[in-house]
Amino acid sequence: MSAIHKPNAQYSLAAPASLAVRVAAAARRRMYERFLRCTAIQPHETLLDVGATSDETYEASNYVEAWYPYKDRITAVGLDDAAFLEQRFPGLTYRRADGRQLPFADASFDVVHSSAVLEHVGSAQAQQQFIAELVRVARRAVFFTTPNRWFPVEFHSMLPLVHWLPVTWFRALLRNTRYDFFSHEAHLNLLDARQIRGLCGPLVDCSVQVESLRLLGFTSNLLTTIGKSHSAGSP
Repeated sequence: MSAIHKPNAQYSLAAPASLAVRVAAAARRRMYERFLRCTAIQPHETLLDVGATSDETYEASNYVEAWYPYKDRITAVGLDDAAFLEQRFPGLTYRRADGRQLPFADASFDVVHSSAVLEHVGSAQAQQQFIAELVRVARRAVFFTTPNRWFPVEFHSMLPLVHWLPVTWFRALLRNTRYDFFSHEAHLNLLDARQIRGLCGPLVDCSVQVESLRLLGFTSNLLTTIGKSHSAGSP
């Protein structure tokens, strides 16, 4: 049996400085610009970023922490030990926590952001819980991204097309191969726009908009903005 490929802290097998990573960095810049536009975040508002990573090899790792100019307004949360972010970006606060059970009170932050985390939190039930937690701690708006299942290349394994198979077939095909890590629902559970809307269905007093980010004529990523009504977002 081939040795199992071990992904990095971003659940990816792409080599640093590879073409795939450079393309991803450009896509993340576009996602960041959409985040600013869709949430209309203001300099005085507080921002929670859920999904900070310990990875320091990719150009656009922790892009919100790197690019958002008001560091003292950012709280970053992640499963990894990413406390170095506080030294790298003075004013920023880092908390190690699970996004499915955030250690914050309701409406603690004006805006909540999360990029490429939803596909890694497990089952549909866990994904729904994750989204509900983002919404719970947001006062005004939530913005999260996830890869589109129907893009021809699966971004984490870098395999083409096999993820278009029925999910049970995809996982069976990868099981006990060098890509075994990605055969487990707890590590990778890809979504499309319809499924995201379904996960957001139970949200109350919220508006949900799912937009596409396109690459080479295909939708590569899905960008979801959730707006909270005044009554839902009041502390």
